[in-house]
Parts: sequence; C-alpha cells; structure tokens
Amino acid sequence: MEMVVAAWRKPRGGQVDFFRQTDEIMQQEIRPLVAVDIIEQLHRQFAILSGGRGKDGAPIITFPEYAGFSEIPDEDFLNVMTYLTSIPSLEAASIGFIIIIDRRRDKWSAVKASLTRIAGAFPGNLQLVFVLRPSRFIQRTIADIGIKLYRDDFKMKVPIIMLNSVSDLHGYIDKSQLTRELGGTLEYGHSQWIHHRTAIENFAMTVKTTAQMLQTFGTDLAETELPNDVQCTEELLSSHTDQHDKLKDELKLAVKQGATLLTCIREPVTRSATSKLSPDELENVATVERLLAQLDETEKAFDQFWSKHQLKLEQCLQLRHFEHDFREVKLALDSLMEAQAGFTDIGDSVARVDHLLKQQKQLEEKGQEPLEKAQSLAVHGDQLIQNNHYAVDSIRPKCVELRRICDDFTNETKKKYDILGKSLELHKQIDKASQWCEAGIYLLASQAVDKCQSQEGAETALCEIEKFLATAKEHQLSNPKEFYNQFDMILTPEIKANAQRILQKLEDVQEMFDKRQVSLKKLAAKQTRPVQPVAPHPESSPKRASPKTTRPATLATNRRSAEIPCPPKSISEADLSKKKNIKKTKGGIKIEVMHEASQGGSSRILVMSESDENLSSRRSHIINELIETERVYVEELQSIIEGYASEMDNPDLMHLIPSALQNKKEVLFGNLPEIYDFHNRIFLKELENCVENPELLGRCFLKRKEDLQIYEKYCQNKPRSEALWRQCADNLFFQECQRKLDHKLSLDAYLLKPVQRITKYQLLLKEMLKCSKNSEGTAELEEALATMLDIIKSVNDSMHQIAITGYEGDVNELGKLLMQGSFNVWTDHKKGHNKVKDLARFKPMQRHLFLYAKMLLFCKKREENTDGHEKTPSYSFKNSLKMSTVGITENVKGDNKKFEIWYNGREEVYIIQASSVELKNIWVSEIRKVLTGQLEACREASQLHQRITESVYHAPMNSSNISRFSRKSSSLYENKSETSSLEMSNNRNRNSSPSTRQKRGWPSRQMPSLDTFEDFEAIPSSTDELSNSSDMDEETNANNVSNLFRVEGSFETCFPESLALEDGDLVQFVQEGENGQWLVKKLVSEKSDWVPSSVLQPADGHSNNLLRNSNAEAYNDACNTTAAESAMKESEVARSLTAEQRAGS
Repeated sequence: MEMVVAAWRKPRGGQVDFFRQTDEIMQQEIRPLVAVDIIEQLHRQFAILSGGRGKDGAPIITFPEYAGFSEIPDEDFLNVMTYLTSIPSLEAASIGFIIIIDRRRDKWSAVKASLTRIAGAFPGNLQLVFVLRPSRFIQRTIADIGIKLYRDDFKMKVPIIMLNSVSDLHGYIDKSQLTRELGGTLEYGHSQWIHHRTAIENFAMTVKTTAQMLQTFGTDLAETELPNDVQCTEELLSSHTDQHDKLKDELKLAVKQGATLLTCIREPVTRSATSKLSPDELENVATVERLLAQLDETEKAFDQFWSKHQLKLEQCLQLRHFEHDFREVKLALDSLMEAQAGFTDIGDSVARVDHLLKQQKQLEEKGQEPLEKAQSLAVHGDQLIQNNHYAVDSIRPKCVELRRICDDFTNETKKKYDILGKSLELHKQIDKASQWCEAGIYLLASQAVDKCQSQEGAETALCEIEKFLATAKEHQLSNPKEFYNQFDMILTPEIKANAQRILQKLEDVQEMFDKRQVSLKKLAAKQTRPVQPVAPHPESSPKRASPKTTRPATLATNRRSAEIPCPPKSISEADLSKKKNIKKTKGGIKIEVMHEASQGGSSRILVMSESDENLSSRRSHIINELIETERVYVEELQSIIEGYASEMDNPDLMHLIPSALQNKKEVLFGNLPEIYDFHNRIFLKELENCVENPELLGRCFLKRKEDLQIYEKYCQNKPRSEALWRQCADNLFFQECQRKLDHKLSLDAYLLKPVQRITKYQLLLKEMLKCSKNSEGTAELEEALATMLDIIKSVNDSMHQIAITGYEGDVNELGKLLMQGSFNVWTDHKKGHNKVKDLARFKPMQRHLFLYAKMLLFCKKREENTDGHEKTPSYSFKNSLKMSTVGITENVKGDNKKFEIWYNGREEVYIIQASSVELKNIWVSEIRKVLTGQLEACREASQLHQRITESVYHAPMNSSNISRFSRKSSSLYENKSETSSLEMSNNRNRNSSPSTRQKRGWPSRQMPSLDTFEDFEAIPSSTDELSNSSDMDEETNANNVSNLFRVEGSFETCFPESLALEDGDLVQFVQEGENGQWLVKKLVSEKSDWVPSSVLQPADGHSNNLLRNSNAEAYNDACNTTAAESAMKESEVARSLTAEQRAGS
C-alpha cells in the first residue's frame, strides 16, 4: 500500500497555483495492485503484515501455519508478496524485511517448500528468516539435517535461523512486536486490517478523481470566451456558479470521508488509553493526514481561481449592462440632438417667438430624463473604473462621450434660449416702434385744423405733440450701431429688411411731427406778436377785470408757457414734482433741481457730485470684495471635496481610514457637495454679473433665497459632523490629505466655512445698503437683507428644532417655526371658580418654548457633555398648546417682562417671563400675528358664508339698535323649510336669555368657539359669526338683573371701530351668537357690539355656566367650510341644535 500513496507523503511548501496543484495530484504513480484486486488471496491469510518491527525497524512478514500453502498458485503468492512489501514506507523497506515462518505443526517438507518459494518469489529485500521448526521429535531431527544439507539449494543470501520455540524467537524480536499466536502482545485483526487498507486506497482514489474534475473545470473556465450580450453573460455566470457549487460539494464530501477514515484508524487509541498504534498504523494515519492536507491546499487554490473568474464574469456582466444602457441613452441623446439641430427658426413675430420658446421648453423638458440617465450612467461608469474594472479602456471613452453630448445639448439649449430671447426682444421693440408710429399718425390725424387756428388750440396741440414725443425714447429702436451690436447674432435678411422699414417709418413720422411743430409754433407766434401786454401788479388789479384787460395777461402767460411741454402747474404741484424727482432720479437731475431751488448752489452741487462718486466707489469696492471672497470660498469648498471627501474612496489610502469613519462620508461632510455645486455653477456667476450693475445685487439674493436654504441642512448635520471629527481628528488619513493640500489649518476649520459664509452675506448687504440710499435697487437690497437675516434665523431655529426629543408627532407638520427661546414658566389651574396654584408657584420652571404656526411646544432644556467639548443641548418635550385654542394677556401686574398664555376660559394659565422686555414684546407680537391671522381667516370665511346665506335665504336686516356685526349675520338655525324656521323661532324666543336658561336648569349647549380670544387683552373671536337669532325679543328683559353682566378685565379688539370695554364695566345681554359671541349693550354709552362671553361675569355675583366650553375644532371646521358647503350644512346644524334644545327642555 505504501507504493499506492507514497507520493502523497511529500511535504508541500506554501500556496501553489491551482492547475499545478491538480497536475501534481494526477501525476502520482499509482501502483496497479491494490487490496480490492487481491481481496480473496488476502483473506486466505497465508501471509500477513502484522505491523510489527524488528529491533532496527525492519518490517515483519509472518507466514502462519496454512495447510494448503504448497497448493497456492505462484501468481497469487507473488501478488500477495508484492502488495505486502509495498505497504511499508520506503525508509522501512530499505532496511530489509524479517520473515517468520511458523511450521511448528507441520513437516520438514512444508518448511522446505516454504523456503524454496520465498527464495524464488519474494520481491523485497530480506534481512533475516526465522523458522519455527516442527515440534515433533522426528520432524525436528529431519529438519535439522535437512537445513544443513539443503541450505545452499535455497539460494538465500540472508541467514536462516531455525528456532525450537517461540521463546527462542523472543530473544530476537520483542514480544510487543509479535502477535498473540507467536507469544507476543501485538493486537492484530486481519479483517480490520483489510478494511483499513481498502478505505485508505479508496480515499486516495477519491482525491485523485476530485483533482481531475477540478482541473477539467478550471480548463473549461480558462478557455471560455466572454459573451457579448447581457442574457448570455447571465446564463454563463449562472452555469459556472452551479458547477462550482457541485465541485465544492464533492470537495466537502471527500474531506468528510478522510476525516471519518482517520477517526476509524485512531479508534483503538481513543477507546483505551493504554493502547498504542503500530508503526504501520501510524503510517496510515500520516498518509490520511497528508491526503487531507493536500485536499485542503487544492481547495484553497481552486477557491482563489474561482474568485478571480467569478469577478471577471461579474465585471463582464456589469460591462454588458453598461454597454446596453449606453446604446439606449446614446440613441435618445442623438434623437434629442437631431431635434435640437432641426430647431433653426428664430421667429418673425412676437407670437411666433413665444411659440418657439414653448417648443424649446418642451424639448428641454423632454430631454431632462435622457440627460439625467446619461449623467447617472457616466457616474456609474466612473464607479466601475474606480473599482478596477478590466475594461477601463472601453468604459472611459463612453463616459467622456456621454458627458460631451450632455454638455453639447445643454449649451445648445442655452444658445437657443439666448437667440430666441434676443429675437423676442427685437420683435417687441419693432412692435413697440410700429405701435408708436401708428399712435403718432393717429395723433396728427386727430388734431383738427380749425381748432389749431386759435392760439389756445395751437398751444394745446403743441403740448400734445411734445408729450407724445417725450415717449419716443421708450418705444423707438436703438441707434443703428447699438442695434447691430445687440442683435447681430439673429439678424437675418428678412429681419434686417423689417427693421429698416420700421426705422424709415420712424424717420417719416418724426419728420411729420417736426413739420407739425413748426406750423403750430408759427400759428401761436402770429397771434401773440401784435399784442404788447403789461402784467398788472396783483395789489392794483381790480376786483373784476373786463375781458379786454384780462386777455393780454392770458396771452402773455400762454406765450411764456409755450416753451414747456405741458400747461403750467400750480406752485405746490411744481414743488411736489421737484421733490419726487429728487427721490426718483439720479445725480444729474438731482443737482439741477437743487440748483433751481437755491441761488448760490454751485458749491453744493460739487459736494453732492463728490458724495455720489464716493458712494459709487464704495459700492464697487463692496461688490468686488463680495465676488473675490465668493471665489475664494468656492475654491476652498472644492479643495475640501477633492482633497478629503474624494480621497476617502481612494484605494491607496483605504488602510489609513479608521473603522469609525467607514461609510461616514455623508455624516462628516453633510451636503457640502450640494453647496459647492450651487455656488460654483450658479451663485458665483450671478454675482459676477453684478459688477457693472450693483443695483442688481439685491435681486440676485432674492432670486436665490430658496436655494440658500440648503445651508439649513448643512447646519443641522454640523453637530454630528463635529462629533465624528473629534473621534478621528488625529488620524493619519487627515494628516496625509492636509499635507497634500498644503493647508495650514485642519479639516474642521474648513468645515466651518459654510457656517461663516452664510452669516457673512448679511454684513455685506448691510454695508451695500448704507451706500445705496435712495438709489435704484435700494428696496430690493432691503428685502434681500431681511431675507438673509430670516434665513440665518431659520437655520439657527432648525438647529434647536432637531434637538427636540419625546414629541410623538411630526414637528414638520406644525407649520413654520416662528420663534424659539428659554423662559421662566409658572402655571395656574382654575377648577370651577377656585384657582389652584402649583405647589411650586414661586419657583418657576425653566422651559424652552417653540412657537409654530399651529402649535406652541413647552420643552425642558438638557445639556450633555461630550468628551470635554462644548455642551450639546437637547429639548425634552413636556407639553403643547394648539394655537387655535389659546389666548394671550400681554401685561401681567408686577412685572413688565411677563405675559400670559391661556386656554379653555383661563382654566389653565401659563405665566411666561422673558429675560428682557424687548424679548417679551417680540414674542407677544409674533403670537398676536398668528392669532390675528387665524381671526382674519375666520372672518373672511364667515363673511363669505354670510353673504351666500343672505343671498339664498333673503334674510331680513336687523333693527338699527343692533351693531354692525349682527346686521351682517343671519340665523345659523334658519332652515329652508318653514317648519324648521318656526321651530327655531320658538326656541329662540324661549331660550335666548342665558340666565333664564340656567335658572331653568337647561344644560349649556356646546357652541363652536375660539378659545384663542377669551382673555381681557386678547384678540376677540370673529365678530362676523352667525347669530342665534335675528330678532331683538330679549330687549324686553333689559331691566332684569339676570341680564346684566360685568366685564372681567379689559377688552380690546384689533379693529378701531369696535366697542372697547374696561374692567368693571356693566353691560346688558342682548343676544347670543355662535362661537361664544354675545351681543351686549354698554349701559353708559348705549353702544352695542359682539364680545366673547368668556370676559363676562354675572353682575349679581352668582356663578353661572355662561362661559361656554370651547370647541375650537368645530369652529375651525366652520371657518374652513366653503361657501357652497355652508349653505348645504346650515339646515343640518339647525336641526341638530333644535333637537338638543328639545332634549334640554
């Protein structure tokens, strides 16, 4: 057996190539003789290899007693000898074999036959031959004589030692190396020995077969040509993967087989600690272990080869997908470019150019999807190149071509827009000029000749002409040189001819006007020349002058006014005109007006000119500074992205990136690439366009105010970025990037640049505004400054908003975050008419308030230390108030920094103390804006509903003693049916007085009300709400004490014409309306108005249930109901409320 597996014992050095590995396995010289071939001969057991060894390690082959030894065919004997001598190692076989022939129970003839056959057919190297002679006396004597006589006949070159007993044998060989039949202790089972040898040989054959399969599969893979389409590539990858999986299963099965065999061989040792394996068994163990090691090494080589092949197939599939997508995108882009190239018309009229612009817009929109696909595909190609794809030379040109086509289309589109824009401007100018000519001709034609014969008529006609000519600059074409410079790119022969016709027409019309002016001036001059008027002194003029004396003065005045373009104005009008001119016009006109207003104004004119020059210089300096710093800012952003962010994907620097930074590029840099893209592609270019026109700067910021909101996202991510930076700041990766960029500051300083930049703009706008007073673009600069300050505030607020924790809803659904800040907060709770104060009444709670359009959040500010750095604030949600249900009291006695927010009829009041009066006023103003906005929305909805209701039901107007609000309203409970109207009328007459209703024990009806306006200084609920009744039957109870109420606190509205009530004023209840509104009459002034019922208390001091339970949601629904829905729902509401009244009664 050693001949079968000897080659597997050679140690292997290191990892080898897969094909070389499999070749070495299959090139092993496998002996043709294995146990399974001579299994019958081995089972006869006429010769055994027990595993014992001589003192020098020579293998021992034993010939036990076998009756038919002489009858064994020579071929069978030779095969068994050859097989047994091949099992020991070459080293052991080279020492020589020891043969023990046991013939104790046989005759000398058997001994002689055995020695003769061994001497003639033993294939191995012999060292000694031990013969246990026959034990019977006669046969022993014959054996002694025979060995002496026939020793030379045996032709053996080794000694033959005749032994009388096994004890003599023990003198030569140790008992531990002999089987029990020879008096030894060596355990040997012939059947088990055959089983082990068969298993080892089968395992060796399995290893060889597996190696052959691996080599065949590897050869197939190496010779496989890569397909040219996606489907074939997918099929090939799937097929190879299946074959690979099957071979892996075969390998796993072979390894499992070898492990099982190894366990079986070692089984005696594991079963008994005293047992030891024979040298042959130890060699079997070593053989199996070497086969397993060889198999493992082959598997690793195969896995390495498969990994490369699989990667190549996957990259091939990626390439085929890329090529397929490229062909599709290229086809779409070529179609777009073809359509773009066929778009050559520039239009011959304004309508035509507008149509062409729409077509161009449609083409641009149509091209957005292919362009986006092309850009995405180019980025995907860059990723394939970055991932070391084998087909870089094929991918890179396609990416370049895609980007070139996209750029070409974009540039052509922009060029088309420019051309069409110029064409539109040109045709508009031509149309305006043509219209001006037509209007001029019409003016000349409309001036009647007979009217122009008089001096007044001539003056009037001349004035009309001069007014019309003053508009010439606005509607005529530019001068020819400027015209051709501006529109040279679109001047076709047709457009040139058309423009020349218009220019000729303009000249003709101008000539007509010149002639008409000359004629009219002659007429005016002829009529005024014979008269020599003397203007009378104003004091000496008679009270009533005759027409003869007043006429010359009139003519003289008209004569002097003939040189101005229109009839003279009064002095106040002229002065006002001059003042307006000062504000509207620029330096030249401003100086001229001032010169007319003062006699010695030359020095003042010089000062103003220098001032304008200085302001202009300052503006230029500021805008140059803005542009230069913007360029530096863009360059710094680019260096960060290219020098740090892109390097995080550089394979050469991957080993320097810490694990904490893996896949965290977006956390560290946020949306910095988006900010860079906006400033580099858009904002910087637009700022550069303002160099020659500084007045456009404000417009530039206003135009991009939405785009500048991207800083909010960046600032929100800044805390996460800083936390990540603190973990990895000292890493070698950042040091290497900083060294390459030659930056003096580390990355964190540059990551702060966007925050610094967004705050810098408002400073530059302020400076620009200082030197741009009363000039063109000032209003836009002011609006731009306000916009930038609002953006900064929004960014700052959003930084706090993202730190809110514990709020179950979505803060983004609460509307815009208007204000946020920290306050001291006390709370009061009122149950019934007894106020219950918090136990910690005099110990305020520290709360951080967030004011939204829909909600007011109360949070508790918490600050967490982060590794010794700045504290990171977070805000734990505690409470919230809907803005549709709250009221506000501006002033709290004892502290002008406090104000109150309350709801539900002041059942719960929040006393809020600001850090300063100014901060309090800002918050109160902002809350008032929210509440006023809600009120106005409800007023508009209610008024719209009222108008529709009146038009549908023709509701009669109320009597004059009811206020304007009740006149506007009609009964909510009126119904289309007469029966419902009658029921409502009866119910109103019976239940209109709230005190009467309470005395009878009727339950208070849930009325839609707005709790926002229940406090003394609160904005009241809408006074345009629908009333319960349109008649004034309740006035019969005016003298009843139960209808008298006292005002609790002061009450003001945001409308100046509304009724104002002070704390303690006595009013009389007149009528109950919807939404908690009562119509009351002030006893002192006898004036009536609608007021919230929440500010009224019974005058007799008895508490009653007058304060209605708020139902803000129902009120909001009523306000938001459209006019059409209101008309349909009115009758339903009336019926439901009537039913409630019936139930109550």
